[in-house]
Amino acid sequence: MQPFVPVDPRGAARLLDPAVRAALGPLAAVVADPAVTDVFVTPDGRVWADRGRGVEVSPGLPPLPPEAARALAVGLIAAGGRHVDEATPSADVRLGDGMRAHVMLPPLAWAGTAISLRLPRVERVTLAAWGLDPGVHSALRGALAARETVLFSGATGSGKTTLMAAWLSEAEPADRIVLIEDVAEAPVAHPHLVGLECRQPNIEGAGGVDLGRLVREALRMRPDRLVVGECRGAEVRDFLAALNTGHRGGAGTLHANSLVDVAARLEAIGLIAGLPPAALARQALSGIDRIVHLARGPDGTRSAALGRFALDARERLIVVPETAPGRP
Repeated sequence: MQPFVPVDPRGAARLLDPAVRAALGPLAAVVADPAVTDVFVTPDGRVWADRGRGVEVSPGLPPLPPEAARALAVGLIAAGGRHVDEATPSADVRLGDGMRAHVMLPPLAWAGTAISLRLPRVERVTLAAWGLDPGVHSALRGALAARETVLFSGATGSGKTTLMAAWLSEAEPADRIVLIEDVAEAPVAHPHLVGLECRQPNIEGAGGVDLGRLVREALRMRPDRLVVGECRGAEVRDFLAALNTGHRGGAGTLHANSLVDVAARLEAIGLIAGLPPAALARQALSGIDRIVHLARGPDGTRSAALGRFALDARERLIVVPETAPGRP
């Protein structure tokens, strides 16, 4: 895998909606920094930020008292239209133009309130700006032109969602892209994009809309490219079924530790969806054309590797690493 560093967004301002800025309180100055990708408040009240060099304590911000951290968490979730308290001590919302906020209160976060913010990039990241190995870049462009379905995998923070968005942004303008996400965060810049987002149930447990239902709804919208932001549960059954009924050229993301671990991870998710390993293997083999796995090092550099699904002697799903075009 060839290391690369994605484009640095420094220099562009991150504009915050006044209501979001108010909800962020003491975190607003950190969030406004265009180099920051993630902000965390740990149970001891300290504020941490990732500026591409790994997570560091934010200088100049004293630790938040427990009461202030809890009030901040409650306010962030309220700004996203949801509620969090001791009876419902965790919640996940989208704020502004793609900021994702997740909070946990005691007793689940037993040491104190925990807040996690995932921030969208300030500037659009193009495929060329990623600094990918030329072979990987060529493979992705070829996959786009050939309408291959690509699975982007990697750990949290590896850049899989952003790379997928950059790839989709370069699809033909007439392509109708239907993007389905739990919480909208993929920065796809395309003139014919339809974004669908899950809805959490209300406090009575009613009104929820999950990823699986959105996949089924999307099939009625005549997508040219069907995209699931993150495959992690029962929706994988509907997604794979759609890929095997003529919906080519789409994409999805998957959490996995390494390229070869992608098959086992997908198989585990398939079991959640009620798909036996043999059935999942056949559907994944015919529905997903290529895998792009991203890994991030401690210094912020990333590595990209290519692979394809295959079956082993027991007809179980495996990943065969692939040499990028133009490389020996």
